[in-house]
Amino acid sequence: MGEVGGKPAADPKRTWADRQLTVLYETAHALASAATLAEALPRTLGAVCEALGWEYGALWKVDRAANVLRCVATWSMPSLSFHMFVEASRGMSFAPGVGLPGRVWATGEPAWIADVLQDANFPRAKMAARDGLHAAFGFPIVTDGKISSVMEFFSRQFRPPDSELLELLGAIGGQIGLFMGQRQAQEQLSQFFTLSRDLFCIANAEGRFIRVNPAWTDLLGHSEQDLLTVPYIDFIHPDDHAATEIAAAQLATGQPIVSFENRYRARDGSYRWLLWTVAPKGPLLFGAARDITETKAKQQQLERYARELELAQRVEIDNAARLTQLVRELEIAKARAEEATAAKGQFLANMSHEIRTPMNAVIGLTDLVLKTSLTPHQEELVGSVKEAADSLLSLVNDILDFSKIEARKLELEAVAFSLRDTVGDALRIVAPRAHEKSLELACRIRPDVPDMLIGDPGRLRQVLLNLVGNAIKFTEEGEVVVTAEVAEHTRDDVRVHFLVKDTGIGIPSEQQWKIFGAFVQADGSTTRRYGGTGLGLAISSQLVELMGGRIWIDSEVGAGSNFHFTIALKREMRAPALAPDASVDLHDLRVLVVDDNATNRRILDEMLEAWRLRGTSVAGAAAALELLVSAADAGDPFGLVIVDALMPGMDGFALVHTIRQNTRFADLPVIMLTSAGPWAGQHRHDHAAVPSLTKPVKHSDLLDMILTIGGGASPRRTADRPVAPPVLRPLRVLLAEDNAVNQKVATGIIADQGHQIMVVNNGREAVAAVTHEGFDVVLMDVQMPVMSGVEATGAIREAERQTSRHVPIVAMTAHAMKGDRERFLAAGMDDYVSKPLRAEEVLAAIARATRGQPSVAQQRPQPLAASHELDVPSILAGLGGNRDLLREVIDVFLKDAPVRLTETRTAVDNRDAAAIASQAHALKSMVGLFTTAEAFASARELEARGKQGDFTASVEAMSALVSAVEALMEQLRELQTELQT
Repeated sequence: MGEVGGKPAADPKRTWADRQLTVLYETAHALASAATLAEALPRTLGAVCEALGWEYGALWKVDRAANVLRCVATWSMPSLSFHMFVEASRGMSFAPGVGLPGRVWATGEPAWIADVLQDANFPRAKMAARDGLHAAFGFPIVTDGKISSVMEFFSRQFRPPDSELLELLGAIGGQIGLFMGQRQAQEQLSQFFTLSRDLFCIANAEGRFIRVNPAWTDLLGHSEQDLLTVPYIDFIHPDDHAATEIAAAQLATGQPIVSFENRYRARDGSYRWLLWTVAPKGPLLFGAARDITETKAKQQQLERYARELELAQRVEIDNAARLTQLVRELEIAKARAEEATAAKGQFLANMSHEIRTPMNAVIGLTDLVLKTSLTPHQEELVGSVKEAADSLLSLVNDILDFSKIEARKLELEAVAFSLRDTVGDALRIVAPRAHEKSLELACRIRPDVPDMLIGDPGRLRQVLLNLVGNAIKFTEEGEVVVTAEVAEHTRDDVRVHFLVKDTGIGIPSEQQWKIFGAFVQADGSTTRRYGGTGLGLAISSQLVELMGGRIWIDSEVGAGSNFHFTIALKREMRAPALAPDASVDLHDLRVLVVDDNATNRRILDEMLEAWRLRGTSVAGAAAALELLVSAADAGDPFGLVIVDALMPGMDGFALVHTIRQNTRFADLPVIMLTSAGPWAGQHRHDHAAVPSLTKPVKHSDLLDMILTIGGGASPRRTADRPVAPPVLRPLRVLLAEDNAVNQKVATGIIADQGHQIMVVNNGREAVAAVTHEGFDVVLMDVQMPVMSGVEATGAIREAERQTSRHVPIVAMTAHAMKGDRERFLAAGMDDYVSKPLRAEEVLAAIARATRGQPSVAQQRPQPLAASHELDVPSILAGLGGNRDLLREVIDVFLKDAPVRLTETRTAVDNRDAAAIASQAHALKSMVGLFTTAEAFASARELEARGKQGDFTASVEAMSALVSAVEALMEQLRELQTELQT
């Protein structure tokens, strides 16, 4: 055959030995000259084909996962093309025993096919016929004792089996397998060497690297060329040369493995710590190094920590004695602080008493003087004295409030109250000051704000008075508007956002947050111009925080200020809604609002809309008269006119006069909105028959007046606006007071009501008087010589244990500290008034204390209906006025209450906090059907103690609850008797 592929073709006339040597030589040469296994396999196929004169060869590799053979390499003589056969082979796979490759794999022996076209087990026969292939043989390649591949060869000639050739090819297969195993292992080792993140190297005896892996460059940044051309000692830190040379000497002595550490310089000049493991192999050194720089840093850090810990331990030992001394000093300081706190509390109490005692005289006596016949000039002078005394008392209250808040001795109430009434009452107090300055004072409470809530109305009123009072003080013209809206709410809770907006002087931005500090004004000059201590906002800020809210301001100099605050309140679920009486049909009543102030018009429109009335507002009298006529002509007349008294041009009084002159509107109901200033008072006598309300108008007052005009009743229950019942019968009163001025004030207040009064100077005389004479009520000063009021009350109550009598005792005190009221009531007193004495407060306390008590002065019994404190009309209203239902409810309560008390006492005895809270809550709900007084409060107190897990306090609260519920049951039995008659 001729030259093929640059090598002599196989000569059929060669001797077998020559052919054998040629095949072996060509195969070995192909394997040795290839750089990789992938490159060696096609060369091996070509070497065998060329040596034997066969035209085509292929390598099939075992896919053990799929258990098939796949064609991975082919070779054919360059002058020939077996395209179809090659494509078919690469697209097929053979299982063991299938086809020529599968047959060899299954038997592990070489196989010969004289003509593949005649072989029954040759799936590629069709493609072989197209490419002219006939003879074929194949042999296995064994690696690590397993067949890893099969080589097959094809010829276009018909060739009978050649046993010697098959034997030779079997040997060649073994040689190829051995080579493949070695080369594969070598490539895997080389891949491991290349991919390892550890540093691998081989060094010679001259101190140079002859091979390094890529990890060296990755870690140190040096190129492979730099590492191989420079002695490795040049990369080692000078301080580590000695350690490296010692390791080299150990290796030179034949020590098999040496481990040591040194630092190698990186390209950026830094050094990395390496941990070496080196072994000698002839003249070469094989080494592996690992970067331990971070480990070294942590080790050094731990060593530093250890040194610091040792130092700290020595310092701790040195400070042990000092700490012991410090503990002793802290105990002493704590005791002194507790003494100082007690002293501060006592000082505040004494200060309150000492200031309020003379204030009582000033305010009380001026009240009495103002009730006498005075000339206008005298009345003005005495009025000025009273105003000055009230201002001084307000200052004292501010200082005491601030001190109580600072000492954490101020507690908030949690009582049901009307938000609209509370805000309206607060604004009514400051309204005269606004009207004196011709300022418009308005209140806008959004319709979605609940009216009946639970919180501390007194403290809310105090915050509003401070903020609104300041707004009026610093506003010369324009308006002050209070707005309330819902900030957020849940089923049980609501957070209300209040805004007090004025058109006053404004506050510079850098001063805005300073004003909430104590004794601070935005500008010192304002104190001289406007007056004030700077305590009001500090107190308001802390009260708002106590009520679960926050306070802030935005203001612009010359444009006014906006004071915002929020407070957290609870809903009063049992509260009736503020709505018109259903018996009065006011639905779609047309109401005309006449007011030149846009804010007032918007507020009144919202009120009317909430009550489902049809409101229309105009800004002046002319527009109002024109609208009245046009509405009447259209057959949709107005049924009510609400008119502002003070308007530019034609004022409200003139407008009403004009309306009355028109016979069409002579009977049209009119409500006049007036100010508290002198201007309005000068005109009221002209239109005394016109119903009027003082601005800012309270929601409830306006609704009441509309209902009154419409012939209905007020929508509010009496219980919603508690008023102290008047004392109509003459009483015999004992006054125990050591201060002569206070005696005179109290005597004047009581004598004015037609009561008999006896005065004693100390507690001992009070005890003697009560023992020997009869009194309807005792007014007992708390702080008196010889025997205090508290001691006297205790002696009186002790003596009453032997009788069935109980004389009411009302405490009078200038103390105003936390816990005073509770302390006096616990001592046996029935009520409490604070000095300076005010007539309405004293008379209300007497009325509360003597309600249901027979008069000693007249010695006449009261009807049974007055013997209990239940608000029967309110209770009946809650039951739809059904007296039979009320009797049934009382029956159930009288049967169930003793069982509940027993279960509650068991929970207290068992110290079961959850059960205490649960049972007390159930009792509170039951009692709440009839009263929110002592029994309700006692149940609420026990419930709170249960939730807190305070078992000691629970025992005391349980005792109080039993007494209160038993008293309530007695009152209900009396009421039941009345209901049956």
